[in-house]
Amino acid sequence: MVIGGSPDLTVVGEAGDGSEVADAVDAYAPDVVLMDIRMPTLDGLAATEQLRARPNPPEVIILTTFDADEHVLRALRAGASGFLLKHTPPAEILRAITRVAAGEPILSPTVTRQLIAHLSDTGAAARQQHATTALDQLSEREREVAIAVGHGKSNAEIANELFMSVATVKAHISRILTKLNLNNRTQIALLAHDAGLTS
Repeated sequence: MVIGGSPDLTVVGEAGDGSEVADAVDAYAPDVVLMDIRMPTLDGLAATEQLRARPNPPEVIILTTFDADEHVLRALRAGASGFLLKHTPPAEILRAITRVAAGEPILSPTVTRQLIAHLSDTGAAARQQHATTALDQLSEREREVAIAVGHGKSNAEIANELFMSVATVKAHISRILTKLNLNNRTQIALLAHDAGLTS
């Protein structure tokens, strides 16, 4: 009802079961999927992983009552572009959908705090090794861009800081995503954090 009442957004389809998501996406070709974690047969996290592994997938925002670390990280590593709690005000949910459709990841403040806390939890050494190995594949300039993304900077801010055009920043980000087989900026930021490059 909230989305349908917005003049800028259209609900093109719904799925009540995680196993129905892929078929619904094939049928309706949405720009953004608002995914619930708790669904019968196949949960929203598994459905997100399946969806984001396909060619040219839609953006995914996880909307849930759960904010457990493992849910947040699994969703983001699977390629979700947003993670919002269900008590998020409707106007903020609408803004999040619009921003994600434009290619800008969005996280609720609670989730952002959890990501920061995650940096010091167990398994950090293994994640750091993996992230460092991945980032070693990048050129020096791409690495600088990845670190700036990890600091949460916009394309314009990165361009200003690194003395390049916004178009060049976008090109670097595209190459980073391709080289590291990532889906979005959030995954670049997670790698930079895991590698210890954003402290």
